[in-house]
Amino acid sequence: MKIVTTPMCEEIVKLAGIKNYNVNKHPSKKDGDLAILLSESKVEIDAIPIKLNSSTQIFESIKKLDFNNSLNDDEIISFFDNYPLSKKYLNNINNKNIRVKVYSNFLKDTVESMGFVIDDKNYDYVIYPDYLKENVQKESKTLIKIPSHGKVSKNPFERIEKRYEILEKLI
Repeated sequence: MKIVTTPMCEEIVKLAGIKNYNVNKHPSKKDGDLAILLSESKVEIDAIPIKLNSSTQIFESIKKLDFNNSLNDDEIISFFDNYPLSKKYLNNINNKNIRVKVYSNFLKDTVESMGFVIDDKNYDYVIYPDYLKENVQKESKTLIKIPSHGKVSKNPFERIEKRYEILEKLI
């Protein structure tokens, strides 16, 4: 079986122990038999969708792709050792006193993993991806811009670490 993954998922594929794969930003039938890609992506071949918007999602994605069950939970957790905020938010923390409005599904996963309450009516902060800047100009609350997929590292640990770092300032 020929596996193809996207650049955004490659690090997780490697950590899960998959050795033989190709990388293509837009996988197709000519690239392989099975695609491993972000859950939002659509392809015309069999695919395993993964989510990488929170520490828990990264953890679960590694487990999902560990086809031989060769990694135990502690080994997977050790992948977070160089990313202290990502490791901290592996276990959802309670920040229920922080109410936010969120302008993106991928950011909802991130803020929920930090224990923030998503509320479109009663909120103190507006969290939005950089590509939706025009959509938030009318907001009267504090705006928190988060880099989107195209403007951050391909490494999911570095990506989520940067987002947690920005959002930590609200605590």
